[in-house]
Amino acid sequence: MKNLWNDREATEHGDDPLGLRVYTSRLLGREPDLVLHGGGNTSVKTTTTDLFGNAHRVIYVKGSGWDLETIEAAGFAPVRLDVLLSMAALEQLDDADMVRAQRAAMLDPDAPSPSVEAILHALIPFEYVDHTHADAVVSVTNTPTGEEAIRDIYGERVWVVPYVMPGFALARTVYTMTRERDWAECDGIILMNHGAFTFADDAKSSYEKMIDLVSRAEAYLSRTHPARTSPVPPPEDLEALAAIRRSVGLARGEAVLARWDADPASVGFAELEDVADLATRGPLTPDHVIRTKRTALVVGDDPAVDVEAYVESYREYFQRNATEGLTCLDPAPRWAVWPGRGTICFGRSPKETRIVADIKDHTIRAIQHAEALGGWTTLPERDVFDVEYWVLEQAKLARSGPPPQLAGKIALVTGAASGIGLACAHELLSLGAVVGAVDVDPEVVHLMDSDAWVGIECDVADDVAMAEAVKTVVRQYGGLDIIIDNVGVFPKSGTIEEIEPEVWDRSMAVNLTSHQRLWKECIPFLRLGAEPAVVVIASKNVPAPGPGAAAYSVAKAGLTQLARVAALELGEAGIRVNVLHPDKVYDTALWTSEVLEERAAYYGVSVDEYKTRNVLRTEVSSRDVAALACAMAGSLFAKTTGAQIAVDGGDVRVI
Repeated sequence: MKNLWNDREATEHGDDPLGLRVYTSRLLGREPDLVLHGGGNTSVKTTTTDLFGNAHRVIYVKGSGWDLETIEAAGFAPVRLDVLLSMAALEQLDDADMVRAQRAAMLDPDAPSPSVEAILHALIPFEYVDHTHADAVVSVTNTPTGEEAIRDIYGERVWVVPYVMPGFALARTVYTMTRERDWAECDGIILMNHGAFTFADDAKSSYEKMIDLVSRAEAYLSRTHPARTSPVPPPEDLEALAAIRRSVGLARGEAVLARWDADPASVGFAELEDVADLATRGPLTPDHVIRTKRTALVVGDDPAVDVEAYVESYREYFQRNATEGLTCLDPAPRWAVWPGRGTICFGRSPKETRIVADIKDHTIRAIQHAEALGGWTTLPERDVFDVEYWVLEQAKLARSGPPPQLAGKIALVTGAASGIGLACAHELLSLGAVVGAVDVDPEVVHLMDSDAWVGIECDVADDVAMAEAVKTVVRQYGGLDIIIDNVGVFPKSGTIEEIEPEVWDRSMAVNLTSHQRLWKECIPFLRLGAEPAVVVIASKNVPAPGPGAAAYSVAKAGLTQLARVAALELGEAGIRVNVLHPDKVYDTALWTSEVLEERAAYYGVSVDEYKTRNVLRTEVSSRDVAALACAMAGSLFAKTTGAQIAVDGGDVRVI
């Protein structure tokens, strides 16, 4: 484990205890092998004065909801040290009461809630305390001879604490174990199946003790064989991936993303002969159960049957361990082993999915290290259950609120680099969906710096390129639920006798034929989607064509007819197909200032008057069209298909 301490960086904080606490906390957080996604916590003890000039000994302890990698001073909760020490002396204390008492002892009511391990931090009689869930340490402890190995690695100067439920129970255990012991004889604490504590009266020493402690565990693990990898990429089966995603989403009762990891490490693990056993023994540390469930799904030939079996097994696990008053959480898996093909991680957002994937990566490596040391062993399921259904974790879930309307949904938007398409993409993102954005403009690739956006440069008239674009979206997110088919071109105006053949053919290719080709590629994935929907952006020119626009009007009319047929053909599969007919959306590339002035002059009105030449005397924007398009893709229009809706402020000719 590399020591990241930098004297120059540290001196920027002077002798500010909290500043140094932030600095070394971030050093720990930068190393995923130490802490992952909110894991671990740190603290510093100091003296502060209140409004009245009274001095108080306080401990600044990491607050709930903060990650060590990015923590700031505001992420530490100042708690009166004397109150925490008094709480440690209690024989019993409910964890919910502990949390309330800790908040009551805070000097800043606006600070986040203190870590549930605040009392334990208070007990350790040093200014700085560091706590990590170091992979190497936990890997060693998750073996049949884990405690013996720990004592062999560290000797007597590192105290070993058997696994105890985090919170008050753990704090009380340490309090009892250490009352008669000399802390000067201790360099650190190993919590079996949980992690490690180091401490010192200065930030550097506490941090460096942690690095040394973890490095020694890593050296011990280096005696084992490295984790298996597979240099051969597995065969691609995107429809099977979408089917797995669908089954997991149905079990969870909500749409999910599915991240297929086919990297050498994931495939290597999935190729292990006993992977079905290894992946279902339990998590690396009990706190991971909140993110990953206790076990992985193992996918066979029939994902629907496999997921059903997983769900039944989870419900049996709940029944075995539940106490009165508990409600079963959703029983769906959070990650899966796909034998021979890698792993799949599920989440309602790219962030959630990435967190599961990170934990999975560390877990499969630790499993193989532990196996080489004598066998991968985890805590009994009851201990894991107690963390999963811990009252404090349930309270966090309750505070999280409902997810965005389209969370877990996967959308493909054509013509997404500007105008209506870009507005639709923005609206989808705001509603929680992920977006595959397709456009001939290469700028589409770089328009968004977000893992919820994949931009694909593609001419939709190129059948091969369009098919690959669809596959790219499915590879990225696991399936397809929504198509907002917006792409189109407005050819040069001309009467029927004036239209040049190439103008007519290009309009038909882009405005009509490309849509049929796109849907053909998408339909297999839509059949496996979550409440799938297609929204077609057509034109007012369909119900109210104008002279000189035959190439455009005929193609859009054909597209509308295609959508009507699609609604009839796809209804049995639950795929909805609806059409919007916008008119004169002026914030698009089609309507330059010159064109606006020309058209306004033709009608003898000002530009502003021209923009509101409709029944409602209102201007229609790309955002207006996008809002309705995305609404039609959502649950509000769950029972609507084959509809055509105008977005035009009311056109007299249409009405």
